Amino acid sequence: MHRPGAAFPVQPEAPAAVQSRALGTLAFIRASIESSSSMDVPGMAGIVMGSIGALAAILVSLPRFAPHWLAIWLVAAAAALALGGALVVRQIGRSGHARYLGPARKFVLCVCPALLGGAVLTLALWTAGAASVIPGMWLLLYGCAVLSASTVMIAATTRLVCTMGALFIALGAVTFTLPVAAHAAMLGLGFGGFHIVFGYLIGRVPDGG
Repeated sequence: MHRPGAAFPVQPEAPAAVQSRALGTLAFIRASIESSSSMDVPGMAGIVMGSIGALAAILVSLPRFAPHWLAIWLVAAAAALALGGALVVRQIGRSGHARYLGPARKFVLCVCPALLGGAVLTLALWTAGAASVIPGMWLLLYGCAVLSASTVMIAATTRLVCTMGALFIALGAVTFTLPVAAHAAMLGLGFGGFHIVFGYLIGRVPDGG
């Protein structure tokens, strides 16, 4: 019989409860690490960039604008990067600057080398009279940039971004083997079609924008 004022014996916490709490803590730590080292690009950015690419492809397919295809695509690329970048920055602002500071820096480091290399090669090939190589080179290097950028995407969109990058690389390789007359269609398919389709798919992913 229990005496008044006597302390009840302390029962040790069940091992199952301790294990469950530890697993929950580890899951929280893992999720925090993943969220601090990855970012999600809004699907709308891809749709906007793809719409600009589709418009450029339509313009260069017209006889009046065909001779100015390089200038048209360069202007389209600048506009797409500016608008797409603005949408990404807005996404970062909505989700918190501190969370995305590291991943955004990694994203830029993944994408910029291939894009800068493409810019230098564009000038070199144009001045060397080898402009027919430029469309395939653009698609190939852009695919490499997208594939590299997939390493800092959130897990839910990594596979989509990887697939898009691989398709750009394959399309670039095929473009090298096609006649010049087909190059405008290949650029439209890549920078227009792929961007719109994958932008839509990414937008359907939770937190995909």
